[in-house]
Amino acid sequence: MMCGDALLRQEPWFISLATIGALYSAAVVFRLLPHLALLLRRPTDLRHRYGAWAVVTGPTSGIGESLALELARRGLNLVLVGRDPAKLQDISETISKTRAVQTKTVVFDLSLVATPQGDEAMRRLQETVEGLDVGLLVNNAGVAKPCAVYLHEMDVEAWVRMIRVNLWTLTEVTAAVLPGMVQRGRGAVVNIGSGSSEAIPSFPLYSVYAASKRYVAQFSRSLYVEYRSKGIDVQCQAPLFVETKMTWRAGKRGKQGPLSRLVMPTSDAYARPAARWIGHGPLCMPNLGHRLQWYLCRVAPDRFLDALRLRENLRQRAVFQRFRSPRAPSHANGGKQS
Repeated sequence: MMCGDALLRQEPWFISLATIGALYSAAVVFRLLPHLALLLRRPTDLRHRYGAWAVVTGPTSGIGESLALELARRGLNLVLVGRDPAKLQDISETISKTRAVQTKTVVFDLSLVATPQGDEAMRRLQETVEGLDVGLLVNNAGVAKPCAVYLHEMDVEAWVRMIRVNLWTLTEVTAAVLPGMVQRGRGAVVNIGSGSSEAIPSFPLYSVYAASKRYVAQFSRSLYVEYRSKGIDVQCQAPLFVETKMTWRAGKRGKQGPLSRLVMPTSDAYARPAARWIGHGPLCMPNLGHRLQWYLCRVAPDRFLDALRLRENLRQRAVFQRFRSPRAPSHANGGKQS
């Protein structure tokens, strides 16, 4: 009888906990419904909705390359913007040989924005897109180097380069392409941000990088509100880890089973849903695995996530320090503008 009384006294707590758990589970399912509905819906015809041409920055590797190939598969002509003429030529030829679309290339070292060389490159970009039906801009280029370092260890030039590419260039390129979209009354801008500024409370040892990506999210949200009435969709995509050269060098690549692919998709696997999500809201995490991780982070205490992230990034720091040692080849540094 005493046990029964004790159980009755505790029962309201169990009911409350069960109710909270059920409500949270329902909320997660509710948030996943748009994602699942988008997967079942016929993909948007981006060319018909926005225009025949897309501008992609950083298209020679990783997410940028995969997105360029995916947009070409969907019938969009491409203006490819990057700093390496040989790599731009390679990706341009690959697209031309496999897809019935046109390509143009603009050599632009985005870290030189707001310098005389950068101003000249920006003029070349504006001349290239002039007269084209540019309906989509993908600001993908970004710098994460130097990776996994304390703030006081970063060289000032490294800060400047990161800020120029991640903030300044993204802003200037967007400002250069928007007038044509406004004139035509349609278009879309996709800015590649990072889950490091959205899904987790901190990203230690990458503080400047994470802060620069937070700018991308806020910039995109504000432009979304500004230009929506003009027929222009602005979106920030915030992926978590995607398998790239940088994550491989950081020691993130492991056995490539189904769970690994869910947690860390390849850039090609990321690009397919990323293209589907264009035009669907100001902020998104297109990959389903990333989205599930985001929801898990929401229920974990910030202090726990801070400690977990610091531990992992310190591990990455040790890996990168080995790459930076005098015995390591100079090209082994992680993170780069593509």
